[in-house]
Amino acid sequence: MDQKEKLLTIGQFAAMHGINKKTLMWYDQIGLFKPAVINPGNGYRCYNYHQSPVLETILLLRELGVSIQEIQNFMENRSAGSLKCLLEEKITELDMQITHLQAVRTTLCTHFQNMKTLLTMDLSEISIIEKEEHCLVTVDIDRNTSFEQEVELVTAKTGQYRLGRLHNASYGSMISVADLQKGCFDNYSKLFIEIPFLPYQAGLHIMPKGKYIRAFHKGEWDGIPKRYREILGYAREHHLSLHGFSYETGINENVVDRIEDYIVQIEIPVTG
Repeated sequence: MDQKEKLLTIGQFAAMHGINKKTLMWYDQIGLFKPAVINPGNGYRCYNYHQSPVLETILLLRELGVSIQEIQNFMENRSAGSLKCLLEEKITELDMQITHLQAVRTTLCTHFQNMKTLLTMDLSEISIIEKEEHCLVTVDIDRNTSFEQEVELVTAKTGQYRLGRLHNASYGSMISVADLQKGCFDNYSKLFIEIPFLPYQAGLHIMPKGKYIRAFHKGEWDGIPKRYREILGYAREHHLSLHGFSYETGINENVVDRIEDYIVQIEIPVTG
């Protein structure tokens, strides 16, 4: 007898494919995958090796999240072309899921680093760090933009990029170095949204690669101008030239309730 024609019990066939025999019984009941023969004496289902590739295709599609109805439709019109189209659709969906999980991981790593900074770093310190280039989505604001309006602007903008959740991105505000040097410490001009894995495209703001002054401010907003004066003094003392924008990000808003405990991270590009 040819090996492919050798009959296997439902238990043997299920074990060979790493599934429960009840799954094979269900597939038979709904007409998706039927046994090669049914023993007329005892009604037992039997399968052969020739059926293995078909079952593995069904199991693959189920693992990809293809519905039973979709698989039944495919099985009724099985061809290389129909399988190609079905797999292409599911590969696209899988790629989107992978991108989402990568973005979630990036967000978690950012939160982890922020918490590590809170627990290990002297927040009074001003330091120089290296940063890679980042693409940022921005929205324009001015002194008259209320907090409620800012939230609405950010929500609308993230919706354009189909994030699904606000926590899938990092947010902050921007103020130009030119305004800081003029002492206009409240003239914020943009809100920025950093979306993980966002490819470059026209209209995005580039946060340049290079050296940055990094400092922190803890407490009420009205204390930020004092911190900026300290940063400007540090830059003069160390012969550093600030340029572009200052990027402010809240790093502990998810673990504090009082504004007095709120910590803002400040990063400004420098040369020299």
